[in-house]
Amino acid sequence: MAEVSGARIEAVSADRLLVSGDLVFSTVGGLLAASRSLMAATRQPVIDLSGVQRCDSAGLALLFEWLEIGAMRHARPVFVNLPAPLLGIARLSNAESLLPVGA
Repeated sequence: MAEVSGARIEAVSADRLLVSGDLVFSTVGGLLAASRSLMAATRQPVIDLSGVQRCDSAGLALLFEWLEIGAMRHARPVFVNLPAPLLGIARLSNAESLLPVGA
């Protein structure tokens, strides 16, 4: 588990990461740094965003950073339980179709 002021990412199973707290400009840099070792330990990461309280466009940028990290490892993260505001930002940015969203 890695905690950044206002946000946290933790491995809840071998390939599932749980994100909670705020995905905002002030937290995403720390979450990105903290997530690198957790992402490296998974083969096909499922990133569960059910614990996200607040988000902004920086949160969307973080999802794309995680996709890039996965691509460098020949893995494709899948996002589950995306908060409606984050999906709204993705829609406004014409980026929704680029996000691999699972059930």
